[in-house]
Amino acid sequence: MINVVIAGFRGAMGQATVQTVRNQADMKLVAVFDPHATTADMTQLPDDVALWTTDVDVTAADVWIDFTTVEAAYHNAVLAIQHGIHPIIGTSGLTPQQQQELQQQAVTAHLGGLIVPNFGLSAVLLMKFAQEAAQYFPDAEVIEYHHGDKPDAPSGTASATAHLIAKSRQNAPQPTVHNEARGADIDDVPVHAVRLPGLLAHEEVLFGGSGELLTIRQDTMDRSSFMTGVLLATRKVATLNELQIGLDKVL
Repeated sequence: MINVVIAGFRGAMGQATVQTVRNQADMKLVAVFDPHATTADMTQLPDDVALWTTDVDVTAADVWIDFTTVEAAYHNAVLAIQHGIHPIIGTSGLTPQQQQELQQQAVTAHLGGLIVPNFGLSAVLLMKFAQEAAQYFPDAEVIEYHHGDKPDAPSGTASATAHLIAKSRQNAPQPTVHNEARGADIDDVPVHAVRLPGLLAHEEVLFGGSGELLTIRQDTMDRSSFMTGVLLATRKVATLNELQIGLDKVL
């Protein structure tokens, strides 16, 4: 049985994860966390699910799944590592320095964990395919589309995609176009963020070559698609011996 704590359980991803974990025969939801939780929120959950505070004993917890805010996620991950709980961080926006600090803390604690920019399998495959394509098409731009309530821009997935493209360029011709990015510039890869009602989570990568264009795109229409990745990460995170970045590390 995998005992799970879900932080940010009141949000859209948190609520979906609560229901998904509760429906699994090999998982048990032992605690939830949200500083703004109310009595009404807790009445929606079984009596044996605790509202996590520093006074709650969660030493029996195995996995901490975090869908909070970038301001809280780092401190939550530190707390999880200190308690010997495998962190799965689904909150985007951690800085490279914060990621490195958490990785070092996990190494010291001999604990595996995951920082996951995107739990959607289609998004993970898009990043993989984009990394491969960048070896042959160094001129690339990333466009990501999200709902209007998403606080960070560009998204963690788009940033991760840009880093992978840049990594592939190290052994390939350098891009020939050096115009100013209309959005952000991540490792010399222009990234554009669109925030509009009606969108959920979408990304496309455009690769330009002489007389040709390659487009790789994925579309998420429902958050249920993320749950496959959440379950995969929850079941596999204990097999890791360090804090890894990306769902592909357990695929």
